[in-house]
Amino acid sequence: MVATNTPTTAKAPAGNDRPLISLDDVHRTYVMGTELVRALDGVTIDIHAGQFWAIMGPSGSGKSTMLNLLGCLDRPTRGRYLIADEEVGGLDDDALSNIRLRRIGFIFQSFNLIPQLTVRENIALPLYYLGWDHAASEKRAEELADRVGLADRLNHRPAELSGGQQQRVAVARSLANDPTILLADEPTGNLDTSTGHQILDLLSELNQQDRTIVMVTHEPDVADITSHRLHMLDGKIDRIETAAS
Repeated sequence: MVATNTPTTAKAPAGNDRPLISLDDVHRTYVMGTELVRALDGVTIDIHAGQFWAIMGPSGSGKSTMLNLLGCLDRPTRGRYLIADEEVGGLDDDALSNIRLRRIGFIFQSFNLIPQLTVRENIALPLYYLGWDHAASEKRAEELADRVGLADRLNHRPAELSGGQQQRVAVARSLANDPTILLADEPTGNLDTSTGHQILDLLSELNQQDRTIVMVTHEPDVADITSHRLHMLDGKIDRIETAAS
């Protein structure tokens, strides 16, 4: 990796294309009792389509806040957040929800599957919200289950699956809406080493197919698969490392 020291702001190496994601002097502050917490403190960065980023840093560095903001689960206190040149940081809750549903896929450390639903139903869930009919939703779910190696588990429920299989269901579900951006929060955190490597191989494959991925991790070996590492410290960008060409 090639390190770039950037204490407050950073722009990713770019070609002639416009960035898919752009944060411009983004601040996110919270009031806790009488204390003002600067979770993000002037973050500026561009992420281009097809890149694979890891967000790293100690507890309290701002990495989770940044992922929530990128996923439109939160909005900046100040500054601009753009997706494909559309400013989204100031949108209302309904508009943010629509962006999440149509443009963003999420993979969580704890899988976040619905216990009562089968693998097929969990994968298809975003499509029901998008208004797909039942037959089309099931067909798409079956295709994605096959893609992640779970074609023989379609009628199983989460409790009948291993942790690695549950995370594969979560990956498949995150792809159901064909998202522009895939966000992963410690996707191997609850998995053993061997299973974790399988999930990382799957994410690498998705990235090689030009899927844009941003992943929070505290593990350097997990971050090794990414093209860019963003190190956070005290709500600021401490440095960026890029894969050596």
